[in-house]
Amino acid sequence: MRSRVLVFITLAITQIAGWGVVGILPVLASSIAKDLQIDQPTAFLGVTAMYVVMGLSAPVAGKAFARLGVKHVMLCGASVICIGLAAMGSVNSLLAYLASWCAIGFGGAMFLTTSAYAYLAEFAGNRARGMIGSLMLVTGLAGSVFWPLTAWLDHLVGWRGATQIYAGGILLLVLPLIAFSLPDVRSHPAAPVSSRTKSRKGHILWFLVAAISLNSFVTLGMEAVGIELFKALGADLSLAVGLASLMGILKVGGRLIELIGGKRWNAVRAGIFSGTMIPVAMLIPVIFGASSSAILAYIVIFGIGSGAFAVARATMPLEFYEKSDYAAAMSMIGLPMNLVNATAPPLLSFLMAAAGPSAMLSLMIVCSGAALCLMLALGHFKNHQRVSVA
Repeated sequence: MRSRVLVFITLAITQIAGWGVVGILPVLASSIAKDLQIDQPTAFLGVTAMYVVMGLSAPVAGKAFARLGVKHVMLCGASVICIGLAAMGSVNSLLAYLASWCAIGFGGAMFLTTSAYAYLAEFAGNRARGMIGSLMLVTGLAGSVFWPLTAWLDHLVGWRGATQIYAGGILLLVLPLIAFSLPDVRSHPAAPVSSRTKSRKGHILWFLVAAISLNSFVTLGMEAVGIELFKALGADLSLAVGLASLMGILKVGGRLIELIGGKRWNAVRAGIFSGTMIPVAMLIPVIFGASSSAILAYIVIFGIGSGAFAVARATMPLEFYEKSDYAAAMSMIGLPMNLVNATAPPLLSFLMAAAGPSAMLSLMIVCSGAALCLMLALGHFKNHQRVSVA
């Protein structure tokens, strides 16, 4: 019990720190743009570069998890993020700036999210789903913790000093915690499976990849354009920010609901239920217009649904694969999902500016509806026999 608590606390601290230090652009973009003499949209290309590299590196990281052990790959990833942050603090050109973000993306593929979940899948066994959900719940606090801290550091020492301090934090806090607080875990070979089961594994994996990527396009995209959407629907800036913040709080609530109810239903059923809430929520303003009650209903249903689906997304592979194959499955999912994360914000922003909020919502309804159909198919595939990725 004490060992599980220590492991969870270690992963919570290091993942909050990891996502906190790479999520600095909402606060520092204006300072970076002014210093490097670029515009703010160009400064935000750093995040796009990070997600693209994270996605492309995910399969390589997955193989490394199995070959070297998750803990050692996490140490390597955190070290690369440290180097990327330190380098960013000394860049003087756009190319060097983007290169530092690419380094952070490469390190993130080895350290952020997937590695922590893969570690818990190996370490916690049957308790992994609950621990993954709990970890997802607390890591949602990264922005709340680090955005005010980053703003204070920017005022105190400038954006370059802030990135250097964060690099030092990774070096002096995160790396020692991983090295000395996490026991080594190694994957154990999965039991042999029949040829029929092997033929099913590709279908299941690609259904998972498609369903999760389509839903990520919607939920991540909404995080990026939510404030602009609410403004387009008639809210002023302060109200739009408040509505977006309320949706964020409801997402945490959705994660908590899925976590509490996780013992009563499996992750696929949770994914189907929460995946149904997302398109239903977006249909409300399309059908009923931008009235106050319609917008409030949309925010509540979408926030809770997307929060609950985030937990189901991370734990659904455990319903189909042995724990030794979890890291490989999540890494396969990570490639398209991170590429989607890189493209969704600019694409949805462009669509809303060019064709209006209804067109953007319609596209998101189609994507989330397609994801729901795939989830229903996964519910049909679900049975007592797990499959191997290998």
